[in-house]
Amino acid sequence: MASSNLLLLSLLLLQALLTLLSPASAALFREYIGAEFKGVRFSDVPINPDVEFHFILSFAIDYTTSSPSPTNGHFNVFWDSDNLSPSQVAAIKQSHSNVKVALSLGGDSVDHGFAYFQPSSIDSWVDNAVDSLTGIIKQYNLDGIDIDYEHFQADPDTFAECIGQLLTRLKSNGVISFASIAPFDDDQVQSHYLALWRKYGHLIDYVNFQFYAYDASTTVSQFLSYFAEQSSNYNGGKVLASFSTDASGGLKPGNGFFRACNTLKTQGNLHGIFVWSADDSKSNGFRYEKQSQTLLASAR
Repeated sequence: MASSNLLLLSLLLLQALLTLLSPASAALFREYIGAEFKGVRFSDVPINPDVEFHFILSFAIDYTTSSPSPTNGHFNVFWDSDNLSPSQVAAIKQSHSNVKVALSLGGDSVDHGFAYFQPSSIDSWVDNAVDSLTGIIKQYNLDGIDIDYEHFQADPDTFAECIGQLLTRLKSNGVISFASIAPFDDDQVQSHYLALWRKYGHLIDYVNFQFYAYDASTTVSQFLSYFAEQSSNYNGGKVLASFSTDASGGLKPGNGFFRACNTLKTQGNLHGIFVWSADDSKSNGFRYEKQSQTLLASAR
């Protein structure tokens, strides 16, 4: 009996020691880049080695590049590829082992008009999207994908099937290792993304909820309430806190964003932070990117 107790105690001590010695999971920082053609490069952005850092290229859109019109899943690059090229992806990943790079689909607009999700059929859109995106992802040696359609000419179930089947095939083919979605508080947007979440949420690693789409007068307590509401909507998902460095709304760093994040950290709910966008932050020296990463690194 005594020897059994001693063995059990030894096993428990060994388990505790292994837990202490195992590396902590890296806190996640993500930033959209390249949509506004302001000449920003990966190497301009400060990268803290103690976080997992995701650049998100913005955007790949299934529209033609000249006189843009929908292409039913044939995606083209619409980010600043002169400054964010395949060789520059390779360079930033080689110099920073904690960096991964993804691309985002859709976005708000293309050539001064809305960028619509507009498939001809589920099967044809998925086939075209898998083929064209696999080519872009391999050309740029990317790691993941983000879904940021904001305007729709298809019903929620069609959106859910198209995106869900796309993620299924890209993941099963080993083309991507992670996926995220970027909804915001709008009835039409939420109806589409929640339909996707209900059926294919198991394929979605992060929810980049656009908290900066809320009103610019958002307070810390309101932000925390919004965060709880969206965490309930996307139940079980890793909902990330977010702010923008452009003229969008939401809770800004100067108005208490980091106080809200510290509260989330205390609650065990700070899964990461993302920023829109590096293009806008370049002019202020990426002040809040540095602060975000310092906070996340201290949360490990």
